[in-house]
Amino acid sequence: MLVIQTNKIKLKPRKGSGEWHSAAFWVLVVGASALVAAALAAFACWATRRRSALAHKLGGKRGPDKALVFQPPRRATAVRSPGSATHYLRKSPSPTAAVPPPTTSPPQPQAPTNAPSGGNSPHTPTAPEPAPLSKELADANATEKPKPIEPETNDGKLGDLHFKLRYENEKNALVVSVVSCQGLPGREPAGPDPYVKLQLLPEKQHKVKTRVVRKTRCPVYDEDFTFYGIAPHQLAAITLHFVVLSFDRYSRDEIIGEVVAPLSTLQLHSGEATALCREIQPRSLKMRSVGRGEVLVSLCWQPAAARLTVVLLKARNLPKMDVTGLADPYVKMYLLYNGQRIAKKKTHVKKRTLNPVFNESFVFEVPAAPNATLDHVSLELLVLDWDRVTKNEVIGRLELGAEGTGSARHHWREVQAAPRRQIADWHKLKE
Repeated sequence: MLVIQTNKIKLKPRKGSGEWHSAAFWVLVVGASALVAAALAAFACWATRRRSALAHKLGGKRGPDKALVFQPPRRATAVRSPGSATHYLRKSPSPTAAVPPPTTSPPQPQAPTNAPSGGNSPHTPTAPEPAPLSKELADANATEKPKPIEPETNDGKLGDLHFKLRYENEKNALVVSVVSCQGLPGREPAGPDPYVKLQLLPEKQHKVKTRVVRKTRCPVYDEDFTFYGIAPHQLAAITLHFVVLSFDRYSRDEIIGEVVAPLSTLQLHSGEATALCREIQPRSLKMRSVGRGEVLVSLCWQPAAARLTVVLLKARNLPKMDVTGLADPYVKMYLLYNGQRIAKKKTHVKKRTLNPVFNESFVFEVPAAPNATLDHVSLELLVLDWDRVTKNEVIGRLELGAEGTGSARHHWREVQAAPRRQIADWHKLKE
């Protein structure tokens, strides 16, 4: 009996302790639930007030059964000046622009103070109509500065170059002002990107160029170039050589034409500017009349090493690239495999000659194969005129390969039939 009572005494505190913990837990659960319910009630109240405020602000357009978040966004409108109907950042009206006709719609009644500016009644929607937008575009078009009218057809002419000349005795300086070009041919729908290159002949030491004027056939430059160290007795021997080009970002600049102005036919007075206008002449006519010249090339094919040796010996009868009757030629070579360029070489520049002698040898590694041949290989040669200022101009080109024509194809077959042997031949340059 004593043992059983002792066990009862020990179990009573454990039972009381479990009841105390259970009560505290339920108190915490009830309190947390009350807090969550209060937060949800507060959020619902705030959302209801917010929705009613937006509905009142929109003037009752949106019904209570429509969702707020799925409404289409409002169209952006121009910023208006407070208290007036004009827009910010508006250009000043041009005196030469056409005046838009007055509107014939009757005047609208004065809108209340809480209605937006622009003459809308309280019952009309506040979203902008297409009419104000088109009116804004019409105002912008009316205030734009009118562009000069450019000629569409030139009747085969290349236009005119306007420039000025002035000589200063005190500084021994010749000042050349490139003013503008008029009536350039429109070789692109939006017009060319012309600029002018100038050099003094026959020395070709002073070379300058103007900036590029985008998309126009009547560019205006108004740029002055001063050449120092020119004595008065040297003026008669100087010739101004202008070249008008069209800039091309992705390929070589296109030559529109040139103007040659010898100073021996002009009377320059110290400090006085002389305005001149010269017609732009085509530059390609000289090469069409006299041809593009010839080049002597020697080839040697080594099948065991899969190596092609090219010896560029010389060239003759190249066209005159300036009024002095000279050129600065050099040759650039490309090795093509299956129509793709895989290697390139170039010679040195030969100054002031139309019959350059190169005598330079180049070795090209042909992609190795079980049976290396020249069936899928070709050689492209470009003869160029070197220029210090602008991109070098191509005089002529030559392509040697199995798919060539004429002497180029015959020469290539001879090299294939006689490996390890140097075979040379003359080839005419093509455009």
